[in-house]
Amino acid sequence: MRLRNIPRAEGTIQAHHTVIRRPEDQRGCWRQVFGNKNPLSIEIGMGKGKFILDMAKRYPDVNFVGIERYSSVLLRAVERFDTEEYNELKNVRFVCMDARNVADVFAEGEVTRIYLNFSDPWPKARHAKRRLTSSEFLERYEKILVDGGILEFKTDNTQLFNFSLEQLKESGWVIQNFTYDLHHHEEMNRDNIMTEYEEKFSGKGNPINKLIAVRKRNSIDASPEEV
Repeated sequence: MRLRNIPRAEGTIQAHHTVIRRPEDQRGCWRQVFGNKNPLSIEIGMGKGKFILDMAKRYPDVNFVGIERYSSVLLRAVERFDTEEYNELKNVRFVCMDARNVADVFAEGEVTRIYLNFSDPWPKARHAKRRLTSSEFLERYEKILVDGGILEFKTDNTQLFNFSLEQLKESGWVIQNFTYDLHHHEEMNRDNIMTEYEEKFSGKGNPINKLIAVRKRNSIDASPEEV
């Protein structure tokens, strides 16, 4: 998909108070960024920001960092934040960066939960390492998650979902729960917050896949409520 370049995007996001301009300088110091000791959750590939802003609004005692690679997309999240519905939120920050660098931005055990929503499937086999649920990325997540930390992944791409389940199992993660039809799974859908893509895809009748996995080290007894 070709992204439309928005000339004003870079300047706007760099000037916005929610955007962390040198995130690597905050490694190990995210509590100071937010001014509290609340748990830290991150969304990698947050798109236009609906999911993470709704999460921050629902869970004020959790700190959220949204990561987006493209400034023209991050601009939309910043603009959404500036609306009356969200502009009073104190527990959300944005970062413009490549997901490959997460271990340079977050210290070991600094993150409690990672959200991946409708990530690029990279359908060609030679691009498998670029998928955000590949073993290469799972290794990065292991470095920053607390023991018992959670990874939540949603997609409408069943092939990517099956690949993700396999990669997690092969990497030693514990699959806590999963479904091929989220919106008809009473337990997993109970507190579900939809992304823009989820609303679009489910509106067309496409089933949504979701999994919840636990970081492998010292994690087998962890539950979402405990982290």
